Amino acid sequence: MSAERFIADRISGTGNSKGSISKPIVKIGIIGITLGVAVMLLTISIVLGFKNEITSRITGLTTHIAIGNINVNPGNEQEPISISDDSISYLKNLPWVLHIQKTAFKNGLLKTETENEGVLLKGVGEDYDFSFLNKHLVEGRLPDLKGEEASKDILISKVLAEKMNIKLNDKVLIHFISQHTIYDSLVGGSYIKSEQRSRKLKVCGIFKTDFVDFDEKLSVVDLRQVQNINFWQKNQVGNYEIGLKSFDRLEESQEQIREFLGYSYSVSSVKEIYQNIFIWLDKLDINGVIIIVLMILVATINMITALLILILERTNMVGLVKALGMSNANVRKIFIHISLKLIGRGLLWGNIIGIGLCLLQYYFHIAKLDSETYYVDHVAVQINWWYFLLLNVGTFLVCVLMLLLPTLVITKLTPIKTLKFD
Repeated sequence: MSAERFIADRISGTGNSKGSISKPIVKIGIIGITLGVAVMLLTISIVLGFKNEITSRITGLTTHIAIGNINVNPGNEQEPISISDDSISYLKNLPWVLHIQKTAFKNGLLKTETENEGVLLKGVGEDYDFSFLNKHLVEGRLPDLKGEEASKDILISKVLAEKMNIKLNDKVLIHFISQHTIYDSLVGGSYIKSEQRSRKLKVCGIFKTDFVDFDEKLSVVDLRQVQNINFWQKNQVGNYEIGLKSFDRLEESQEQIREFLGYSYSVSSVKEIYQNIFIWLDKLDINGVIIIVLMILVATINMITALLILILERTNMVGLVKALGMSNANVRKIFIHISLKLIGRGLLWGNIIGIGLCLLQYYFHIAKLDSETYYVDHVAVQINWWYFLLLNVGTFLVCVLMLLLPTLVITKLTPIKTLKFD
């Protein structure tokens, strides 16, 4: 063991700190690093978890990329599209495509004996991925779409069911306004006719996603019901929804699909469709960076203060070892060893507390949220060990570099000024 390491261990040992002025200051410094690291770990976990949870809920209810009609209907109704089977097969075989499903949306008015409520029906087929809705199904079952005729099942949200006092297996009446082209032989031309249509559907299941924007309006029915209501052909749909294997390839995938299909279709990503939500999520990154920077500054300032007090309290010792021939660099090493020991303790306890709290929240959902405001009913966390490692390494390096500054005070201390003789 080197002399610097030996002296550093003697100074930082608990047996030699009795009556020391620096003892409580050093403890405060360690506590500062501990709390700072714990807060930073929680910040990273919460930001990543919240973004991942919101993104997974949006893409679970919708999709990553939607292919639709390029024409905009003034009545906010979808115009039908039809893509050839060869093109769909090509898209399915792309390495980053997980699945493709046909869907269609239709606005309607749900009517009961006492209430009326606007709803948005999402027509889906047998190729639809029900994994997300199945996970959030609170009552009943998913729609049965395997029959030869259009299924009369409807899957509604718990919010809508409670608002309209609808129970499982109840039959609900929904009214629609449909437009279709009529040929008039008298005038020898075609015109668009609007007419009211109705469907009586049976509630087969109730879901709850806590995503208020969807839960208040969205209901799921058989795609063939929407096609029949809109007078569409069997090969006509409102959207082709493409699910990706990785959200990180969203922009790249969207551009490749657009290049393949040309400009005959609208190719929109989930970030474009729900732009406001993703702008809000992106701002969370800025908040997280600000919190991490502030915590690192607080931790380093606490340690700098503790180290300065420790050096000033040991001025006599500094003068003595210098008088015995120890250089400034070696004396600085003594206090650097002490600093590394204190930083290590702070990082250790900070990781134990921070990761411990993250694991508790991850498994037990202790901290709750208002789903109407935050779209989730609990604080979502994501355990990312790679980010945790980078955070620890970054904090350690910043603290060590900043602690080199107070050790420069040692170079100003000379034996003749610091040694006292009784």
